Amino acid sequence: MFDSIAFSIIRSFIDRGALQLTLGDRPPVTLKGRHRGPHASITISNRKILWRLVAVPDLAFGEAYMDGHLTVPENGLEPLVDLLMTNSNSWATHWTGRATLQIVNALAWLRHLNPRGRSRRNVAHHYDLSDALFDSFLDPWRQYSCGYFHGEEDTLETAQVTKLARLAAKLDLKPDDRVLDIGCGWGGLAMAIAGCAEEARVTGITLSDHQFSHACNMVAAAGLDSRVDFHLRDYRDQTGHFDKIVSVGMLEHVGPQGYASYFAKIRALLADDGIAVIHTIGVQHKAGPVNRWITKYIFPGGYLPSIGQMIRHTETRGLKVLDMEVMRGHYAETLRLWRMRSLDRRAAMRRLYDARFVRMWEFYLVGCEYFFRRQHGMVLQLQLAKDQMAAPMSRHYIRNRENKFKDRLWTLHLSGN
Repeated sequence: MFDSIAFSIIRSFIDRGALQLTLGDRPPVTLKGRHRGPHASITISNRKILWRLVAVPDLAFGEAYMDGHLTVPENGLEPLVDLLMTNSNSWATHWTGRATLQIVNALAWLRHLNPRGRSRRNVAHHYDLSDALFDSFLDPWRQYSCGYFHGEEDTLETAQVTKLARLAAKLDLKPDDRVLDIGCGWGGLAMAIAGCAEEARVTGITLSDHQFSHACNMVAAAGLDSRVDFHLRDYRDQTGHFDKIVSVGMLEHVGPQGYASYFAKIRALLADDGIAVIHTIGVQHKAGPVNRWITKYIFPGGYLPSIGQMIRHTETRGLKVLDMEVMRGHYAETLRLWRMRSLDRRAAMRRLYDARFVRMWEFYLVGCEYFFRRQHGMVLQLQLAKDQMAAPMSRHYIRNRENKFKDRLWTLHLSGN
């Protein structure tokens, strides 16, 4: 009887598609929604897991899959995650979801606080993982952010070189520019900017020990250490003035309580005629707490802004929006290619960590991919300045310079090709 109640509640979560659920060695039960949608099949090991799926599905599906208590047929994780993302709003509006989320969301602001000490720990949690792990699925420039695809034929390497060139183009790089890269990752963007503008000097800052070490080694090997330097530094502690500022994948780690200081710092560091380009994941609706599984296991402290939040904080800090691009679909394709590469190297990943980690990583990549495929999120690029005439009036310069910079970057490609 109690199991039937659980099945009934899970069925009410499904508006589109169907879930075939097998509990232990019992016959499968098919839970259908009212409308057509993805079909998925799962087997769960015991009644305790079943009721966790009812009570806290935002945590329980990922945890049960990681721990091996929830299994899927071969190639069955993708349709399961598609089903979950397609129906993600159903649980939130169901009485069980409302009862759970009322308490969780009231305390969510604590998860998104990122003071200096916690910021460093949060960065280390994810970005200080093994170099071999990131090398297994990233491109040679180690771009761990959304690529830019001009067509279906573009490879991951092509899309990431295009992204680098496009960012450099939006910065409207000039000879002798002083450029700051906030959240510089493994140094690929900073080196690309130095390659696009041969006299530019680039400063990159990160909180990750592993990224800092890798970036320093890369720039020394490339002979660019006279023009590119890296520092282990919180952006709040950065000083000086820069002609151009770029920040990719950093705003997601700031949290809503930190937006005021983040954009105020950019304004303080930016020259009066300078340009800043901010590249971030955003949400297509009102921003809210990030999925608890993601903040617990993948990106602690993470938060995704809405367009309104970003514009509101730039306006109140005296920054003008010169250009905004909404990149629809690009991250879903980037994540798909990362996932395919990770699956091809699953055995090597298992040797680095363990089977549980491999399942966690797969759930993370497919979950994020379908977050974008089901149009919950997108990538935003904001071009900001103090002076609204800091960039050319026509957008033609972006594509023209993108092509010019791409030609340069292919000659500098870190694969040696």
